[in-house]
Amino acid sequence: MQILKVILTISLITFLLGACTTTNSGKVYSDKDALQVEDVEEGIVESVELAMIRKDGTIVGTAGGTVLGAIAASTIGGGKGKQLAAVGGAVIGGLLGHYFEQGITDKNALKIVIKLDSGEKVVIIQEDDVLFEKNERVNVFSSRNNNTKRVSKF
Repeated sequence: MQILKVILTISLITFLLGACTTTNSGKVYSDKDALQVEDVEEGIVESVELAMIRKDGTIVGTAGGTVLGAIAASTIGGGKGKQLAAVGGAVIGGLLGHYFEQGITDKNALKIVIKLDSGEKVVIIQEDDVLFEKNERVNVFSSRNNNTKRVSKF
């Protein structure tokens, strides 16, 4: 019976983590962004640095890890020892769940500094699914819908 609880909990956590994924790609658009007008400016890449996009504010990993840790550790010992094991398992499970979630939701990104032809400089951070080089001509798309910018090859 305990194994069934653990399997169901793991399945629920996996489902919830899968539902939390988002994209900050230069090539992937959500359905609400498709067919929306974007302004286009041209510019030159001044620099490119590696960056990381981290999704903050979810507790799915921490909560799931806490539950799994408590369930798993509660099978250890008896009496007060069992209760202490459950508390310790909850704490350790919560920490592991937090780091597990970060590992799934963290995305490699690029921090791209662009000097627009207008003379303005902008910095855009987006997923590293398209690589850019210094002095490369690019297009910068500015959404009229949600005030986001993306960089694309010229």
